[in-house]
Amino acid sequence: MGDVQRVGIVGFGLMGSGIAQVCAQAGYDTLVRDVEQRFLDKGFDRVDGSLARLVKGGKLTEGDARTARGRMRGTTSLAEFADRDLVIEAVVEKIEAKQEVYDELDRVCGPGTIFTSNTSSLAIVEMAARTKRPDRFAGLHFFNPAPVMPLVEIVRALTTSEETIETLRRFVGSLGKTGVVCKDTPGFIVNRLMVPYLLSAIRALEQGVASAEEIDQAVKLGLRHPMGPFELLDYTGLDINLHVSEIFFDEFKDPNIAPPALLRRMVLAGRLGAKTGRGFYEYDEKGQRKAST
Repeated sequence: MGDVQRVGIVGFGLMGSGIAQVCAQAGYDTLVRDVEQRFLDKGFDRVDGSLARLVKGGKLTEGDARTARGRMRGTTSLAEFADRDLVIEAVVEKIEAKQEVYDELDRVCGPGTIFTSNTSSLAIVEMAARTKRPDRFAGLHFFNPAPVMPLVEIVRALTTSEETIETLRRFVGSLGKTGVVCKDTPGFIVNRLMVPYLLSAIRALEQGVASAEEIDQAVKLGLRHPMGPFELLDYTGLDINLHVSEIFFDEFKDPNIAPPALLRRMVLAGRLGAKTGRGFYEYDEKGQRKAST
């Protein structure tokens, strides 16, 4: 496992729980933190369900699942992160919330601990500059669902040392993932390419090119994408996509990546996608898409 033995995950939501599961399955002592016990309980329920599905599908033995689960423990206190070799932060995508986490972690953790953020859009250097270890600070962007998706973007800020990048390369490889190193620029690689594509799909819908369903079908069959743009928007959350597109526009001032009016209005209406029961499509209480009428 190289230089890293003890991993800390801050934020135990959808992404944090998936990342924690991946680390535990790879053999790492994994400590997870969320602000309240009920969020920890929900996260562990999510992990237990995911491990059970792997066992049922024959991808993991019951013994290995129990062992992985035994490597994980939860806390509501960042003070317990003092012995961690690597911290992966996966809290809400707001710079102020992330900076508060790093302010406390910087006081708690030893000078050798590497800090990483799972952000998909925020500037790594802005978070690194708040700490006393900007050379040991990088982005580590996993994709949802983390136990399944094979890619991790390793984001090099202006201040990140080559030693830190090499340590993270080895760590990502030990998880069974492929790591790609990229610059600290909005969207990194994948979102830099994907966000303009999703916004273009919304504009095509606004302009009456075709229905959402027809556009999705065309992309899946014509481009061989596993999901159409509107299915993907609903799955990831329209509010998240609006937030990311605003960050992009603030950085580049390119009208082609300005948030479309339809996206903004759907978010204002609370139509955020599968998580609220309605986005470009409608969903049941389990998040399953309802048949078109």
